[in-house]
Amino acid sequence: FPVTICKVYRGYKPSGLFAGGAGALITQMPGKVVKILKKEGEQVTKGETVLILEAMKMENEIKSGADGIVKAINVKEGQALEAGFLMVEIEE
Repeated sequence: FPVTICKVYRGYKPSGLFAGGAGALITQMPGKVVKILKKEGEQVTKGETVLILEAMKMENEIKSGADGIVKAINVKEGQALEAGFLMVEIEE
C-alpha cells in the first residue's frame, strides 16, 4: 500500500513565508478578502490574525509571521485576489 505523508500545522501557519519573508503576507491561492482586522501603523505579534481571506468556500485567518508594525495594507474588504498577491507588509 502507498504511504501518504502530509504536514500537520499545529497552532498557526505563517501565511507568507514562501516568498517575502515573515513580514510579507502573500496569497497562496485565489480568494476574496472578507475582513481586515488591523490598520496601517498598528502593532502585531507573531501568530496574530491580520485579515480573513475566503478561499475554496472556507474562511482562512491570515496570521502574522513576525512581531512588528503593519507597514502597508494593499487590499480592501471584498477585493478578489489572485495567487501570489502581496496583501500586507509588516515591518519587523
